[in-house]
Amino acid sequence: MAQLAQSCRPAPRDIDLKGSWSPRLWREIALVAVFYGAYTLVRLLIPHDEGAAYVHARQIMRLEHALGPNLELTLNHALLRVPLLAKAANIFYATAHFLVTLAVLVWLYRRRPREYRWLRTSLLLATAIALVGFWVYPLAPPRFLGTAGFVDPVTAFHSFGLYSSPQAGSLTNQFAAMPSMHAGWAVWCAVAVIASTRRPLVRALAVLHPVITLTVIFSTANHYVLDAVAGITVMAFALLAGLILHLREKRSRPAKDHEVTNKTTIADSPGGQI
Repeated sequence: MAQLAQSCRPAPRDIDLKGSWSPRLWREIALVAVFYGAYTLVRLLIPHDEGAAYVHARQIMRLEHALGPNLELTLNHALLRVPLLAKAANIFYATAHFLVTLAVLVWLYRRRPREYRWLRTSLLLATAIALVGFWVYPLAPPRFLGTAGFVDPVTAFHSFGLYSSPQAGSLTNQFAAMPSMHAGWAVWCAVAVIASTRRPLVRALAVLHPVITLTVIFSTANHYVLDAVAGITVMAFALLAGLILHLREKRSRPAKDHEVTNKTTIADSPGGQI
């Protein structure tokens, strides 16, 4: 009987170590919910320094004019010539930022737990850094600069949008634009999918997402090129930091797994209990 019981025990090499890579679902839901709630609250609590926001907007405009043509104004006027496309862009700006990012997070958790851990960390880190930028550099978006020729397509076509009602506008800080997390999160989604799959079509769609997002945030006059560049830079730094932590964890994990295997072997061997 002892020999039969011994043979029914799993061999050390059959031990499933996948669970060590998969964070508990309830903990991840709580973490993301608490972090996003704190992110939203801090955005609201940041002083709405309107004067500084417009000063910074003029600084950005002068710098961009010195660097080249006004891409945002060109795209904004082009979008206004196609009302149906403008309304679609308003909806995309209001919803895709959150829905696509959340969908990628859920997909990573369910299908790619090893990549999920460091990519989730990168996303949270970049968002935390962005809060510092919102605080120290309030920035009026281009749609507030009517004298510069910008037109808000939400107002122009009375369509649904992120700030389509006074109530919605009062529940967020519209001067929290530098760096652009619309740009940063879109790049994160692309990197997360590309790093987690080898399917060419899926990778192509992943690349398309930040391209569409950048086009939308410029054409709807919600962001400047420079704050989009800042958002991408912040996300690139966070991704690099997350990847470094991930690689360090991978190097240390084989030693830990080897220790677990050795302990299991000793415990399973005759007379191996201590």
